[in-house]
Amino acid sequence: MNCFSDCSTTISLVTKQTLELWRGTMKEVGGKFGTGVLSYFKFLKWLLMFNIFSFLVNFGFITIPQLIYHPTPDIPAGVSFKGLEILTGAGYFSHTVMYYGGYSNKTQGTGGRSEYNMQLAYFFTVAAYMVLCGAALIYSMASSFRKKYVLADSGLGGAWQLLCSWDFSVTNEKAVRQRKNNLRIQLKESLSEKVQVALLPLTERLKHYGVFLGTWLLSTGMALGCGTSVYFLCQYDTWEAATLLLPFVVSLINLVVPLFYSLFKKIEHYSNPRMQVYAIIVRNVILKMSILGILCSYWMKDVANTFSCWESIVGQALYRLVIMDFLFIMLGSFFGEFLSNVIGTKCIQSLGVPEFDVARNVLDLIYAQTLAWIGIYFSPLLPVIQIIKFFILFYLKKVSLTQNCQPPRRAGRAAQMQTIFIAILFFPSFLGALSMVAYTVWTLPPSDKCGPFRGLNTTFSAIQIWMDDLNRVDAFQWTVWIYQHVIRSEIFYFLVSLIILVFIYIFRQITQGRQLLITLLRQQIVNVSSGELSGPTCLVHQSWCVRSGCVYVMMLLKCRSNIFS
Repeated sequence: MNCFSDCSTTISLVTKQTLELWRGTMKEVGGKFGTGVLSYFKFLKWLLMFNIFSFLVNFGFITIPQLIYHPTPDIPAGVSFKGLEILTGAGYFSHTVMYYGGYSNKTQGTGGRSEYNMQLAYFFTVAAYMVLCGAALIYSMASSFRKKYVLADSGLGGAWQLLCSWDFSVTNEKAVRQRKNNLRIQLKESLSEKVQVALLPLTERLKHYGVFLGTWLLSTGMALGCGTSVYFLCQYDTWEAATLLLPFVVSLINLVVPLFYSLFKKIEHYSNPRMQVYAIIVRNVILKMSILGILCSYWMKDVANTFSCWESIVGQALYRLVIMDFLFIMLGSFFGEFLSNVIGTKCIQSLGVPEFDVARNVLDLIYAQTLAWIGIYFSPLLPVIQIIKFFILFYLKKVSLTQNCQPPRRAGRAAQMQTIFIAILFFPSFLGALSMVAYTVWTLPPSDKCGPFRGLNTTFSAIQIWMDDLNRVDAFQWTVWIYQHVIRSEIFYFLVSLIILVFIYIFRQITQGRQLLITLLRQQIVNVSSGELSGPTCLVHQSWCVRSGCVYVMMLLKCRSNIFS
């Protein structure tokens, strides 16, 4: 039995490793470039799983029932596939199940077959997907924060760099030697930074604050100017060929302006390198989200009041943004990595081989996923485009990384950066997309001539009609009671919010208590090493503290001998 159990465990493990997507590529990237660059590919794979799940849910509960009962789309006479639809998403595609307008509002299967309510299926599929995505993001963000921030101590300084910053996933010999040299330089820089901060005169500090203020005002003004220009361009988004102008300009802004932001590091001198990365992230988030905010405002106000089937028009606009964003990401890899490598190695060798910009590339993924979340209501099959896009992007970035980039010279805290990326993906990306979809469902009137909710005051009115039908059946009175007294009750949501706040407060107190305990135990180690601990406290903790202190000293000596040899 033991042999059978061991064999079964081995087979299951081998099968899992074989079926795991991109396992070998992940190990190769992590072994040569470290966990910082690897975090980008893990993040891309994670978002790919979101879109695969979205496609399976939408295709299974919305598209397949529509194709079963209406297998042939209602294509008007004279409309045919011309090829331009691949870029514009309009024309032939606008009459298919690609968009909201291609779905029926009738209950399918009447006349002897089982009934399938397309209105309820469409509503609950979108709602369930958004709820599951939100729950997954909250769980991932909380788990990553607990492991990477609560259990980490930023006050260790050089000790953390010396003992805990080594990336054991690196296996390439050249990369190991380079990382040793980088760690040595980082220790010298961190010590010099502390001296510089302590000895910096008042005039220099005021000069730095003035530079920071100027760069932030300039970046914020550029974001507002780009948003304004996008709004005026929206007025020309009418005929099929001109529709490519708006996504072209938006994608061009998202490519060029972040590269301009990266030049600010030449004049900004942050004492902490992570602060420089955080500044770049915040500026890019403000830029991208302001543009998306302008577009959503235009879609909800102007498009919704102008076009007869406005949901499909919004879906087509999102389709074009996804396609154009993919094309510009490929251009960014060419100009930002390939040409930089050629210039740094052939023309201006002082520039050297470029590094892979993890922050900028991850923000591009977050922007792409935001478009997919917004389009889940307007284009149920948009995740198909995202899946193809992420698959190609994974291999494109992997080839560009291995051929054009070098391992990072500074080993940052990749785990904490990954937590920040998940937090940005949740807010403002997911919550912004959720607000857009929720506003559409609860406030905007659906189109009268297309879509599953035609003829209703709002999309949510389908739920009220369903409740009225259930109210006539005695067996479902409890469902109607829950809907009227719980779901539509403000007191219920107030109590839920209050309970959540109480739990947040309790877990915050637990976290602070654990951090205080860690601080006290660390102080006891110091007291034991200096012989200051005595009395009952020493009798209780002396054995544990001595063992921990010996392990700490042994790790310190071993790590120093390995790194500086």
